[in-house]
Amino acid sequence: MSSRLIGVGVGPGDPELVTVKGVGALRAADVVVVPVMDTGERGRAEATVLHYAPAEKVVRVVFALNERSDRARREAAWDEAGERVAALLREHGSVAFATIGDPNVYSTFTYLAQTVAELVPGLVVETVPGITAMQDLAARSGAVLTEGTEPLTLVPVTAGAAVLKDALEGPGTVVAYKFGRQAREVARALRDSGRIEDAVWGSALGLPEESIRPAGELDGAPLPYLSTLIAPARREGGRGGKL
Repeated sequence: MSSRLIGVGVGPGDPELVTVKGVGALRAADVVVVPVMDTGERGRAEATVLHYAPAEKVVRVVFALNERSDRARREAAWDEAGERVAALLREHGSVAFATIGDPNVYSTFTYLAQTVAELVPGLVVETVPGITAMQDLAARSGAVLTEGTEPLTLVPVTAGAAVLKDALEGPGTVVAYKFGRQAREVARALRDSGRIEDAVWGSALGLPEESIRPAGELDGAPLPYLSTLIAPARREGGRGGKL
């Protein structure tokens, strides 16, 4: 039988936001891999998985999650992680990989699947969707992501604040991921575009240290790396004005 690698989205951190299908996939897999940084600290994915899978089935694999400047080091880390997961697949046949959010949205799983597919002939890759941070922040803050014909733009601010500035000039809602280290530039872009009034940001959603604040309170101080921002579309014309 073919080996199966299943990317399971476990949401932004709140264990109650893992889907029923996601829980089933975690419990059915022979092994559940969770990504950890080389510091060894427990990440959100691992903490969430341990609510649904026994610790003895969880395998921690080190990934260069935040390495952006040293490509050689990053590639070496990916190769090592891929070899580790490939070995697990040869031994067990069915491996789930837990990723925060959704496995098809800015996820570590994308790169892992590409790497392992080259090492394991006939590999079957599947994904189980998960709740994203923008959905969770919208629910917790009351921000409406889209109405009627409005577009929705999602940008990673790791690509630079200029990407966010361009998106804010558009007509729809803009969501920014991973903007914590560029909080000052993000606040400036929101003010320059006249879109700071209704914008909201949040971090550690669903966790004890959760923080959800109006974007107008951004003072330029660095925020957690995984902070999320929602700048709702400009809405006029009352109910159904964008239909």
